[in-house]
Amino acid sequence: MEKKRNKKKIIGLSILSIFFIGIVASVIAYNQLQPKNHFKSVPVLNSPEQSDVEESTSPKKEVEENKVEIEKPIFNVLLIGSDQRKGSKIGHTDSMIMVHVDLTKNEYHLLSIPRDTRIYLENYGFTKLTSVQYILQAHKGAKQGIEEAVKTVGNFTGVPINYYVEVNYWGLQDIVDELGGINVDVSFDVELTHPWYPENANKVITEGKQFLDGKMVTELVHERYSLENGDYGRQQLQQVVLAGLAQTALDPKNISKLPKLVNSVSELLVATNMETSDMLSLGLSVKDFDPNSQIHNHQLYGQGKTMYDDILQAKNSQIVVDENKMNEIVNKYFLNSR
Repeated sequence: MEKKRNKKKIIGLSILSIFFIGIVASVIAYNQLQPKNHFKSVPVLNSPEQSDVEESTSPKKEVEENKVEIEKPIFNVLLIGSDQRKGSKIGHTDSMIMVHVDLTKNEYHLLSIPRDTRIYLENYGFTKLTSVQYILQAHKGAKQGIEEAVKTVGNFTGVPINYYVEVNYWGLQDIVDELGGINVDVSFDVELTHPWYPENANKVITEGKQFLDGKMVTELVHERYSLENGDYGRQQLQQVVLAGLAQTALDPKNISKLPKLVNSVSELLVATNMETSDMLSLGLSVKDFDPNSQIHNHQLYGQGKTMYDDILQAKNSQIVVDENKMNEIVNKYFLNSR
């Protein structure tokens, strides 16, 4: 009897020890995922020369190749929407949004860059931004090509880019459906004149708050021909869709599902240099998320011109952005902690 009691006692203590170790491990993992602990160092894909970057947001020192130590969890992410078709390994850039993430203030500044922006691509000449990714991936491979494209955009804008996330329309559709649909505050009536799905031709997504599934979200961010402001209008739609995605994913009732959701989303991305733990830490950092007060939208404007494209060896429509205005936005919202 005494041996049985001792055996049960040992088993009980063993189970208790395992339970205790599990709790300690979970606490340690949770603490490590807190932004101030997790984002102590970040990758740097490009290093444009900027003399006016405040010391508080600039890297303290290099901790390993292509990675630097930072004092605060403040960094820049380039979001890329590709027109890559199913079965293809490369695509053109259809949308590009720079995001300045400041986790000390829970503020996010979004800068949309027109797809037809005239840009200089080293060793190739002047072309449109939408072509840069395709050319570099075709010549250098999918991974190196996209990273070189990110560097090109970073050097053009003067923004040091730490992370990039690329998704195509099919991935976006699946992400939205993974969330069960999202609420989008549509900025204006949108008639679908160039839909992905023939059955949606000439449908109208009306202005105001709409609950949309993956298919309709992809239609919304793709349409530009029927919009009064063309691609600038589409950029506005893309920004409100991002706000809707974030608001749904970060809804308090979904926080417990965040690890599973992050794993699902990471599988649907075309390319990224963010680790799963980076995405999870970013998600856990957000508190009382309110897109109306925490997200600040900006757009680059320019003059439309017919100019020679060195890659296509022909003239086409390009947008020459206002560099003074671009530098003003970048210096105020993407370099300084304010």
